[in-house]
Parts: sequence; structure tokens; C-alpha cells
Amino acid sequence: MKTTVSPLEGNKVKLSVEVDEDEFDKAITDAFRKISREVRIPGFRPGKAPRKVLERRLGPQIGREQALNDALPDYYAQALAEHDVDAIDVPQIDITAGEDDGPVTFDAVVEVRPEVQVAGYDGLRVEISRPEVTDEVVDAQIDRMRQVQSTFADVDRAARDDDAVVIDITGTLDGEAQDGLTADDYSYTLGSAMVTPEVDDQLRGAKAGDILEFDAAHPDPDEERQLRFRVLVKQVRERVMPDADDDWASENSEFESIDELRASIRNRSLAVRQAQAQAQLRQSTGEALAKLVEDEAPEALIAHEMQHRAQDLALRLQAQGISPEQWLAMSGTSNEEFTGELKEAAQTAVKVDLALRAVADAERIECTDDDLEDELQAVAERAGEKVARVRKEFERGGQLAAVRSDVRKRKALDWLLERVEIVDEDGQPIERGDLEITPAADDQATAPGGDGDDTDDTETESE
Repeated sequence: MKTTVSPLEGNKVKLSVEVDEDEFDKAITDAFRKISREVRIPGFRPGKAPRKVLERRLGPQIGREQALNDALPDYYAQALAEHDVDAIDVPQIDITAGEDDGPVTFDAVVEVRPEVQVAGYDGLRVEISRPEVTDEVVDAQIDRMRQVQSTFADVDRAARDDDAVVIDITGTLDGEAQDGLTADDYSYTLGSAMVTPEVDDQLRGAKAGDILEFDAAHPDPDEERQLRFRVLVKQVRERVMPDADDDWASENSEFESIDELRASIRNRSLAVRQAQAQAQLRQSTGEALAKLVEDEAPEALIAHEMQHRAQDLALRLQAQGISPEQWLAMSGTSNEEFTGELKEAAQTAVKVDLALRAVADAERIECTDDDLEDELQAVAERAGEKVARVRKEFERGGQLAAVRSDVRKRKALDWLLERVEIVDEDGQPIERGDLEITPAADDQATAPGGDGDDTDDTETESE
């Protein structure tokens, strides 16, 4: 097989392939073998009819047509590999000779991955949250643990957040009481917003004996009519929590003193924040790098990335028993908004990919054989397979080049992470040592009320 490649405009190349008669004849033989399994020839079992018999009965052209359908993709793939062409879209194939007889020649025009410029990549400056734990964070975790043993006591004062207010509540719509909005002797935690925001607003400052009447928006956003509430405040009860002392700590944790418990919470919370800061640093560095790419991302790559992300989301939702339609409804996102957000994320991801390849080229960063072996070993461990089997599967699927590329990009990102300037929200420098996860001597100890992680509601893991 002879192949040539020539560049075209629009970030495309043309592969010209010529397959001589002898080589293509092997493909025709394979094609007739396939046909023999699909047709019934008297006197022969399925798959056993010789080529000459099939040619006499069906005509020689049917085998040639089947061979063109089956073999051209393989010839095209061989040409890609021979010239190291990084195709990113489906090719346009034009058979120029050999449809009826003789050598087969064809041209394949395909878009390739562009090479981009990322001037200034060695001077990136990224902003992340400083990984630190304040006394207020520790206090909040201690309070959540104390709430488990909390009690309530009647108080003669105005209600405030976190009080348990005992009420008779009636919610009506056009004069009719509504299920779920009507109850007697209902203990309501003020500030929980479990009914409507207006209920909490009205109860703040109320005292036992007060009667409150007010209108409120319906929880259903499609319902334009307003609800009418009548609330009788019967009791205001204050939460009473045990003292956070050594006795309480020893009874409700693995520690003998409140200071030891606080130190453990601080260490664990810091480890969570450091892990989140590392993830945020990687994400922010990628995003900053993508902004250096001035070229437009190829639509073919964007479409592929969007499809990959949509499929990944669908699989994760399926594992939770949620359909994409339900997820959109729950998140209050329209199809158009979701598609727009998906495309924006895909554009950034594609630019990050192109930019990391450019950095790897500029800094001569390569995936060595040892790097590849380490990667295959990691894949094998995750899959519970032997390395040799994993390598064979990648080789069979022609995916080793993609694995090398992924490793190379990861090394390029690591190269950047060692050099990027890191600052906090105020522009103050953050030392890399501050991002190293702090080991805790009490890793095996777990206090009631949590799994050892900081459960501050403001914490979210970077994607």
C-alpha cells in the first residue's frame, strides 16, 4: 500500500492511498468469506462455500463492493498511523479508481488537530482560596455535634432563629385549607424556611400568644395565586446545648479533652481545604492557560467534548435513578441553557487540551516508555487486570498513542503547576507548601456528628 499526505486549507489534510491488486484481492477473499456466512448455497454449510462458487452464483462484483466497504476504513487507519495524522473528524473519502477492477486508489480529506500558540504560559498567575481553618469553622463543627444532645426550654421572649416555635398554622388558597400547610401544635424551627420565607419572616420577633395573618407566595412557581396564612404562636422554646468541655468531649468523641477534639477537627478541615485548593489550582491553571489560546476551537472537537460530557452526566444520573429530564427540572435549567453551558465548558476543555499540547511541544515534554508503563500499571490496578492484558487491549484498539498523549499533557500541566504564581482573593501570595495536605495523627479516630471531614456548608469540591 502506498500513501501520501498533503496539507489543505482550513486545517485539513488529504491522504492519498493506493492499494495494489494483490493486496486488495486478499480483502475480496475476506469479503466473500463474510458473504458466505450470510447466504445459503445448496450443498455447502454456512461459511463454507468457496469464493469461486460464490462468484459464479452471485457475481464477482458483490465481493469487490463488500471489500471496499470493509477494507477502506482499515486502509485509511493505516495511512493515518503511517503519517502520524491526528484526525479529529470523520473523513470525506473519494474512491478515484478500482471500483470495478484493478488497483484501488482513494483520497481521504479530514480535519486535523490544530497547533496553537500560547505566548506567556510561563508567567501564569492564578487565584485560589487560601486553605486555612478559622476558629469560627471549628466552633461551627463543635456546635453541630452539640446539637445532637440539645434540648429545648420555654422562654418568655421574642422568637429568633434556631428557636423551636410551637404553632397552630393554617394555610389557605382561595379560602380552602391546603394539605401540608395546616397543622396544630407544630414545632417549627425558626430559620429553616421549611414552609415559605414569609412564615419565617413573620415569626421572627413574635411571642407566645401572638396571632399572625399574612399573604405569601405559593411554593409552586407555576401557581400565581397567593396563599393566606393564619398562625397562632403557642410557645417559644430555646435550644439548650451541653457545654463544650472535657467531659462532653470524652463522652462524645475519641478524645479526652475539648482541646484535642478541636485540634482534630482543625486538622481534618485543613486537609479538606488543602485537597480542594489543589483541585482548584489545577482547574484555574487550565482555565488561565485556555485564555492564552487566541484561535477558535474546532467545532469537531467541541462537538465531541459535548457528547462525552453529556454521556458522562447521563451515566451518573442513571446510577442515581434520575433521568436527564428530571435533573433539568430539579435544577431549574432549560434545554437551551444546559446546551449553552455544556458548549462553553467544552470550548474551554478543548482549548486547555490544545494549549497543554503546545506547552509539551515547547518544553520538549514527552511520555517515556517508563511513563507509559506506569500509566498502564495504574490502569491495570484500577481494573483489577494484569498489565500485559491492559497493554494488549490498548494495542488492539489503537489507543496507545492516545494514552501517551494524555500522559504527556498531564506532565505539561504538572510543569506549569510548579511555576505558576499562586495568590488568594486579596492578591496575596500562597506558598506551595501550604497546599500540601497536612497529615493527622488521629486519622483513624472519628467523632460523632461527622466522618472527620469539615462539613461546613460553604465547602464544595472543585470539579
